[in-house]
Amino acid sequence: MEFFSPLTWPGIIRQLDDRAAAWTRLRGGHAVALHELICFGAKQASACLFGGCMVGLLWLTWMFYPSGVVLARYDFLTLAALAIQIMLIAARLESREEAGVILLFHLVGTAMEVFKTSMGSWIYPEPSLLRIGGVPLFSGFMYASVGSYIARAWRLFDFRFTRHPSSVATLGLAAAIYANFFTHHFLPDARPLLFAAVLLLFGRTWIHFRIRQAHRRMPLLLGFVLVAAFIWIAENVGTFSAAWRYPSQRNGWSMVPPSKLGAWLLLMIVSYALVHAVAGRRRSGLEPPSGAG
Repeated sequence: MEFFSPLTWPGIIRQLDDRAAAWTRLRGGHAVALHELICFGAKQASACLFGGCMVGLLWLTWMFYPSGVVLARYDFLTLAALAIQIMLIAARLESREEAGVILLFHLVGTAMEVFKTSMGSWIYPEPSLLRIGGVPLFSGFMYASVGSYIARAWRLFDFRFTRHPSSVATLGLAAAIYANFFTHHFLPDARPLLFAAVLLLFGRTWIHFRIRQAHRRMPLLLGFVLVAAFIWIAENVGTFSAAWRYPSQRNGWSMVPPSKLGAWLLLMIVSYALVHAVAGRRRSGLEPPSGAG
């Protein structure tokens, strides 16, 4: 049984949660449901910590970062993102294993950014020193924030799965998705086939997640869509704050088209596959615990 001293932060949170649970049980099912909803929101906020900090920095630096200073805004974002990552590891809010997956996705995302900007898919309109080609290094942290969210949510919600595809199939699909982001510039776009493969592999998969004691469940595909929708919202914040711009936004900001949801869904599966590969080494995690709801 895991021990939490009442003097530690986790111990304080556990005590407050237990007291809130006892209070809500005396007030009926609606109060219990509200308590669980609050706990769900708190865990989601914790899982989004790195990504939320990055989106907040994009907005705040766009609003308040002084012009004409030696340190360019993009370089400040890179250094700030690195500092946040170090603090998360130092505070043990993120394990070294999770940080390794996030670093891998940072590299995967940066490589794609270098190619995509060279093809004119989008641009970074501001100057910077910390960059590769036309890509400032902070952009890789935006991809890493997706991996950070999935890795942290996996641990916080104790993910289990029913009818999950094999690791080989999951990684194979991720490799095909990643390759298509490059090859569709020269060959027919394989996204219709990739969406069909996602449906075939994950259409029967359920994810079981624990908010407090009991595990709840939902279709994994629905989870993918919801996360992709939040990433699309964050992308609109990023383009509005001129962190990057699409060709259609060069003469003024406009909303990122909803069609980009599909691209984010596919890219998120790449990140999910990497996290799943690491989680699979720790334990199988493919079957829900007994009594899962």
